[in-house]
Amino acid sequence: MEFNKFILLLLSVFFILGVAESFEYDEKELESEDGMRALYSRWRSHHKVEGRRNIERFNVFRHNAQHVHETNKMNKPYKLNLNMFADYTVHEHASIYQSKTSHYLALQGPFKTNLNYTHKDATNLPKRIDWRERNAVTPVENQGGCGSCWAFAAITAVEGINAIVTGQLTRLSEQQLMDCDTKSNACDGGLREPAFRFIKEHGGIATDESYPYTAKKGTCDASKFGHHSVTLSGSEWLDGTEEGIYKSVAHQPVSIGMDASSQDFVLYKQGVFTGPCGVNTNHAMTIVGYDETPEGMKYWIVKNSWSEAWGEKGYIRMQRGTPTKEGLCGINKYGAIPHKDANTKNIEL
Repeated sequence: MEFNKFILLLLSVFFILGVAESFEYDEKELESEDGMRALYSRWRSHHKVEGRRNIERFNVFRHNAQHVHETNKMNKPYKLNLNMFADYTVHEHASIYQSKTSHYLALQGPFKTNLNYTHKDATNLPKRIDWRERNAVTPVENQGGCGSCWAFAAITAVEGINAIVTGQLTRLSEQQLMDCDTKSNACDGGLREPAFRFIKEHGGIATDESYPYTAKKGTCDASKFGHHSVTLSGSEWLDGTEEGIYKSVAHQPVSIGMDASSQDFVLYKQGVFTGPCGVNTNHAMTIVGYDETPEGMKYWIVKNSWSEAWGEKGYIRMQRGTPTKEGLCGINKYGAIPHKDANTKNIEL
């Protein structure tokens, strides 16, 4: 119970305060106990962290600070930083910010990949694409103290296909999915493709303005169904391969599940992330593009929902072209996309 109270206090602070600039430190601050304590105080001030000052929090921060420093000295294509999660253990972070995706997949019964996904026969694909540059991606949001990544990943994909088809980029409601989609469990996790089906079957998804996010499950407001809503014509899982993700992202943003439980992922700052990570699906995000570095390393452009203070203003570049079928961190396994044809009209928009 005390742990839960601590987590709620911690996350309420970050949810309210939002974005903070990147935190920098000097190597000399890590060399002594006094230096580390001063660094911890400066970090707390920078991120406006109030309360919860105790030896356990300091020990976690020290552990993460040393890891960040040692990792950044290695010849990796990405860097870490002392972001707002720097006094979390990996377990604490996972218990709040990540979704029990594997659990909900198991409840659905045997998972079948879709070998005949819509864009299977697509050719002449662009070498690079970034849907942010094509006005199909809304600003990064903060899911706060709630395992609602599944809803954010689903909504980003819906916002994307709606903008591509209609030319109108509209911020949509994660909260309506949280309150009303009984196939998922709000802050306790859920799935994206069933969320797309929910949107189709309930007359669309409301705008964020009409049904705003609260970072907790509320009572479903059924009066919002079919009003100021973006509608869908269908949805599908993909085939579980990088080619399926690649061909689909060339046409629209793709929601994905992956393993986000590594210390490096939580403390990621910039660059092309190459792991370490497993393939246990516990977090949902949305791929909004792909490209490669000047050195030829291919990557996905992935939108997260941990605020712009995390990563590259809320995004992470993740290596693609890895030798395993699952892809880095299992990113290829459970891609899903919504469909919207030109005849599926929005309501009151």
